[in-house]
Amino acid sequence: MKTKKWSKVYLIILLVWIPFFGSAKKNNVTIYPMPRGEKISTEYAVSVAGRDVPVYIAKVAPLDKQKRWDAMDKRQCGEGYYDIASFAYFDLNEGKAKITVTVPEQIDSVKVLPSSYGIKPDIKGNKLSFTVSSPQNLTIEVNGEWIRSLHLFVNGPEQNIPDPNDPNVIFYGPGIHEITHVEVGDNKTVYVAGGAVVRLTIGADEPFHVSKFGLKGYSKAFWLKGNNITFRGRGILDASACTVHSRHMIGVRGENIRLEGVILRDAPLWTVPVDCSKNVVIDNIKLLGRRANSDGIDICSSENVLIKNCFIRTLDDLIVLKTPRGMKDMKHIRVEKCVLWNQMAHSLSIGAEITQPIDDVLFTDCDIIHDIGREWALRVYHTDKALVTNVRFEDIRIEECNRLMSVWIGKDVWTTDPEPGRIDGVTFRNITAFGKTPNVEVVGFDEMHKAKNILFENIRVNGRSLIKDDVSVNKYSDNVMVK
Repeated sequence: MKTKKWSKVYLIILLVWIPFFGSAKKNNVTIYPMPRGEKISTEYAVSVAGRDVPVYIAKVAPLDKQKRWDAMDKRQCGEGYYDIASFAYFDLNEGKAKITVTVPEQIDSVKVLPSSYGIKPDIKGNKLSFTVSSPQNLTIEVNGEWIRSLHLFVNGPEQNIPDPNDPNVIFYGPGIHEITHVEVGDNKTVYVAGGAVVRLTIGADEPFHVSKFGLKGYSKAFWLKGNNITFRGRGILDASACTVHSRHMIGVRGENIRLEGVILRDAPLWTVPVDCSKNVVIDNIKLLGRRANSDGIDICSSENVLIKNCFIRTLDDLIVLKTPRGMKDMKHIRVEKCVLWNQMAHSLSIGAEITQPIDDVLFTDCDIIHDIGREWALRVYHTDKALVTNVRFEDIRIEECNRLMSVWIGKDVWTTDPEPGRIDGVTFRNITAFGKTPNVEVVGFDEMHKAKNILFENIRVNGRSLIKDDVSVNKYSDNVMVK
């Protein structure tokens, strides 16, 4: 009798909890609260799986081309040249989820970028909706508005959240935090939780140096210096309180270092410089910048670096490789599955400042959704003396660009070596691009410093195949092939 009685109890408990388990499985997303003190977007409202998602704002470069140029060239004057975009983020833990975006006005047209994802939203009045089934970094442009767009960061589920009481963990929980600079040593983890905003500031008594532009520069906000270091989370680092050119947001120097998941907003200088490092993984970080020299990720003189699944929209270079003076050579670099928005300079590039050899670089499976700058989308830009070899740009989709591909050796403002360099072996393969007149060039320097063995294979520009006559080649270029 006792066994039967307990069987009935277990049956009742099971029947009561089944609906809750079903609801949890159906509502399979993690949404993080916006901390008090953050400004909420007035242009977009977002819900996922029927739940509201906080929508943040970020300063971005303006539509006006001259103001973008001035923001870079005049630096201090450029602080006031910006517009406002919006962004939201959540975790998709499993299965699918329906996203709904609401705007103040009637929706007549909408783009969800990258186009390669094939998302065609349903539109009803001032709402659009679509379904996602995997992590992805999306940009939503409503009624042709592409500067003040909505960026939607769909993360995968978080695993193994660190213990805030672990002495090897620097933990920032939900809410607002302020820091000036933190040095992170061996075997440490920095964790920025979803719902956290870490505001980077400048201390009243912080030591500084004066840059060649006459601006005060300070130590890196987070300086990952050592071995076996992790910087991760779902939260936001915000440097809007720091003056232009004042500090890097996250600096990396060491071995076995991983960055993952965080959002970096309004960098005052290179956002994530990685130098003299080995075995570095940068996965699913999101960068929104608009100030002078606010490069996204700069890899300098490092080895075995993987950058993947990132979103970068910033004023200066997005992902760039360099070997500056005083550093060592570079090899085995891979960039894949990133979504990129180039506002002034280069999307994916090597150079300038190549004073030591660079070998074995692959940029692959990336989407460039806008490239509206005055430089090039894909480039090897060589202004110094070293040898660059075995560089590949493959399976890249470019939705808009002004200047497409460049392999170039010459002297420029960045030159520090009296002798020019050499380039031997650059492949552009399986690339589609659209633009008014996307340019392609191969330029060597002289008989002793050539750009050679350059291959363009299966390149389609504005719907047609690239032909040899489309490529501008000077007399110091050897074995330039178009297939």
